[in-house]
Amino acid sequence: MSDKKRFVLIDKDRRQRCADWALHSAPDGWHATFSEPTRTLEQNAAQWPILTAFSTQIMWPVNGHMVKMSEDEWKDVLTAAFRRETVRLAMGLDGGVVMLGQRTSGFGKREFSDWLEFLHATAAARGVVVYEDARKP
Repeated sequence: MSDKKRFVLIDKDRRQRCADWALHSAPDGWHATFSEPTRTLEQNAAQWPILTAFSTQIMWPVNGHMVKMSEDEWKDVLTAAFRRETVRLAMGLDGGVVMLGQRTSGFGKREFSDWLEFLHATAAARGVVVYEDARKP
């Protein structure tokens, strides 16, 4: 028997099949988890032109110097802002600072949609021009 069984609850029939399987076929000790669908590949792709626009258009203070940050560095800063900057900071192994728990990979579809809206609003508020084709100037 497979070590996973997945049901997508999209209608009454599928819900019934899920319930029947849980009652009659699920081995003892198995766990049931119900969760919102995760972000789509399209949603994931949609964030990168925005992050690229930030990385090419805005200088930001890092270690006391104004620099251009990478898309991933902007993602860290903007994710912290999206979370209202209520992040946990840990001391790094060599004395630096590390932000904990700032990941978008765990966002469901709804939260990722809110994240994309936040990115667009923040870009507009800071005068960042977003091109769908991230290779444009």
